[in-house]
Amino acid sequence: MRMLGFAFFAGALLLAMPAVRADEVGRFGTDWTGNDIVVEAITDPAVEGVTCHVTYFDRGLIDKLRKGNWFEDPSNSSIACRQTGAIVIGKIAKGAKGEEIFSQRQSLIFKALAVRRIYDEKDNSLIYVAYSRQIKDGSAKMAISTVPLFAANPTWKE
Repeated sequence: MRMLGFAFFAGALLLAMPAVRADEVGRFGTDWTGNDIVVEAITDPAVEGVTCHVTYFDRGLIDKLRKGNWFEDPSNSSIACRQTGAIVIGKIAKGAKGEEIFSQRQSLIFKALAVRRIYDEKDNSLIYVAYSRQIKDGSAKMAISTVPLFAANPTWKE
């Protein structure tokens, strides 16, 4: 019964995730076992004119079979966000926790690569953090990128 409740919680969590889509813009192999580095472009759904590029490790089938961990990829990722057009800011969370703008599964159920936006009002910038969200045993692996707003003269839609 406890496992059923856990499965329901995991399913509800997946449904509650933001619907931002990543576009794969690059992929290249790192070894002969089929391991790849994937590069994806993510546009912020509430901030026009900002694009984030996220990289992550995609384990190949041979490596998964060799290591016996068939259903998940490592938590490693990197992120770089830049102004790619006129910045127009919609309704965004302004609290210290910010808001998750992207999530993509890295395992069958338990792990996801996520991107969170935090607004730094004092320094007038947007901070994007890529991290691994796990149901159990969170990961300390993360990457950060900042988009300053002072040079962009953003428009606020609120």
